[in-house]
Amino acid sequence: MLLPIVALAATSPFEGRWRLDRSRSTVLDGWHAWDLVISVTGSQVSLRHDLKWGRTDFSATNTVDTAHPVSLPAFFRVEQRHMALYPAKGQPTPVRAAWLDAGRTLRVEADAPIEISQGQAVMRIYAEYRLVEGDRELLLIELHSSRPRPLVYRFTKVSEEK
Repeated sequence: MLLPIVALAATSPFEGRWRLDRSRSTVLDGWHAWDLVISVTGSQVSLRHDLKWGRTDFSATNTVDTAHPVSLPAFFRVEQRHMALYPAKGQPTPVRAAWLDAGRTLRVEADAPIEISQGQAVMRIYAEYRLVEGDRELLLIELHSSRPRPLVYRFTKVSEEK
């Protein structure tokens, strides 16, 4: 009996809810809690950011495609609230993504148009989402052209319940 290819495809170890370990991460200014919810459908990877500040809940999703570049109308950056580098109105962000290390690392590159006090600029963002510690931890390393140091966030996989 032949099974459809979909039935043979394994669930990606990236999929699920990942909770920020604040004590082992770059300071998360502007937010008290951050869950990253990842889902993979074919070549598309959805990166949903569930954030909290006091009683305020906020959610934003970047959906990237490892097969071809995409243009996201509302590319979300976790630090944008604190850094005052806001997305340029009406300008989409070109984003490229690829799997590295035999599918253990997701690389995301974006050229985000931003508004600054002198007008507009483009912030280059390079991010790697790396599985570590037996697929129970996720390391996110971000390099921004607007910062001299990388942002490093460590997440632990949790059940879908909050």
